[in-house]
Amino acid sequence: MTPRTQATVALYAEFTAQEGKAEEVQALLLDLTTKVRAEPGNITFDPHRRKESPNDFFVYEIYSDQEAFTTHISADYGKVFNEALTELIVGEGSALTFLTPLQ
Repeated sequence: MTPRTQATVALYAEFTAQEGKAEEVQALLLDLTTKVRAEPGNITFDPHRRKESPNDFFVYEIYSDQEAFTTHISADYGKVFNEALTELIVGEGSALTFLTPLQ
């Protein structure tokens, strides 16, 4: 495993699909995954569903630096994804948790 520097931006996003909407959320997320993984500064974009609660989604993300993350969050396809997602999930959006690597 390659060590990561302090400059990377690591986070995870969590959200819960409304009842009966999980497959729609998954389709949107898989489409977004293809686009994000093609971003030059993306290192990791790994979406998951919780085994014991398949309406719960978890996405682990790492970007090479702040500029790469800023480019990611300003991408037009991300805005389209978030607008569509808002109609399909519980609450007002995904909860983001930023991480700091241990050195």
